[in-house]
Amino acid sequence: MGIEIEDKFDVPEEYAVPDLSGLADVVGPKSYQLVALYYDTPDLRLASRGVTLRRRRGGSDPGWHLKLPKAKGVRQEITHPLTRSTKVVPLELAELVRAYTRGAELQQVAELDTRRSITVLRDGETGLVEVADDRVKGTVYGAEPKVVRWREVEAELLEGGTKSLLTKVGKRLRKAGASPSEAASKLAKLLEPAPLPTAPTIPGTAGETVVAYLASQVQALLSQDPRVRRAEEDAVHQMRVASRRLRSALKAFRTVVLDTDQVQDELRWLGTVLGEARDLEVIRARFAKELATLAPELVTGPIQTRLGSDLHKREQDAYESIKETLSGDRYYLLLNALDELVSTPVLGKAAAKPAQEKLRDIAGVSWGRVTKAYDLAQTIDDLERSELAMHDVRKAAKRARYTAEALQPTIGADMGTLAKLAAGIQEVLGTYQDGVVAQELLAKEAESARQAGEDTFTYGLLIGIERNAADRAHAEFPRVWKETVKAVTKVL
Repeated sequence: MGIEIEDKFDVPEEYAVPDLSGLADVVGPKSYQLVALYYDTPDLRLASRGVTLRRRRGGSDPGWHLKLPKAKGVRQEITHPLTRSTKVVPLELAELVRAYTRGAELQQVAELDTRRSITVLRDGETGLVEVADDRVKGTVYGAEPKVVRWREVEAELLEGGTKSLLTKVGKRLRKAGASPSEAASKLAKLLEPAPLPTAPTIPGTAGETVVAYLASQVQALLSQDPRVRRAEEDAVHQMRVASRRLRSALKAFRTVVLDTDQVQDELRWLGTVLGEARDLEVIRARFAKELATLAPELVTGPIQTRLGSDLHKREQDAYESIKETLSGDRYYLLLNALDELVSTPVLGKAAAKPAQEKLRDIAGVSWGRVTKAYDLAQTIDDLERSELAMHDVRKAAKRARYTAEALQPTIGADMGTLAKLAAGIQEVLGTYQDGVVAQELLAKEAESARQAGEDTFTYGLLIGIERNAADRAHAEFPRVWKETVKAVTKVL
């Protein structure tokens, strides 16, 4: 897997690649013949999302290539060795695009036959930038195959290069007559997939701001799906955050976008599925860090196995459950509902109001829920019920934070300040809650160890560490709350 950073240019047939000497050592040009078969669903679901799946022969990197959207000008590329079959996509790659295909069959949709001339800028043996001059013959499969020919130039950043050098190369290419390509890829230029539908919102309104934010979070969720399937670092957390942000926004902006209760329920379900693996991942790392701070003589019995490999096994089982969920019809239906939500939302009267006016009011209401939850918690004497009430305060603070973050690009820096203040409340309460949960888990593991005849001394030490951390957060909260409320009044 790699990150592809490149600039693409359209050039006329008579274009001459300019002299690149002076920027670095120039090697080439060297010519290749590349033949690539492209795969998609019949309705081009991959192409419409900027995803490319191909099988290519020739050149320096033959094989299967899956390119996934990541950011502007940057795409994540995953490779797989060349297989004999041209009809069956390798299962590993087919799995990684399920969030886009959603059960639809992958088939050959196009072929690109490219005569490529490669020039490489080098520093000694280190490649810096590769310039590819491509003459392309593209064929679109169908009842009546369509053939298109064109020429283009790509400048790709290699491992040893810098973005500033890539910029300089692009400047020379443009000076010689190249123009930046509007197509994200050769396939996009060939197939010209229909753009994804967008909601008919009015510029400057609350509806435009909210729907745009929802669309960004749907894209964030989709972009994490392949990473979760590959169990990449932090992927489950990022996907869970996207689902939480969506659900929070739908709650906060319920007068702007209507009829979203069912989608909210399904997002809660998805968050729960993702949560088990994420929580185990966090708690395992937490215990490992704490054990590492103890003197060796204080670590007794097989506690590192119980809190390490045993928890890791449970974490892996949770990952398998996630993969099963992400390949099921319920998940696909949720993704379809999210697509419909951002393309044809049911808008309320509030959606037509000016964004600055309406959404600032919503931010204030969102923070009001935090203070209301805290006031209620203060009236409860029972310890267990009080802890549950303070957990509600934390959830309200998280919702207020997500709401403010969603509004910051439109409303301005005040919303960024509000988001940070809400995050401060969330963090202190989270530290307390995490300590309580950790103590409960340690107590259960200690009981299992005791029944197995193991030494439980170290469990007691860890429970003490967690209790101290929770107590400090509990004692600190009144001061944090007082300072936060004072600061919020200046913002709202």
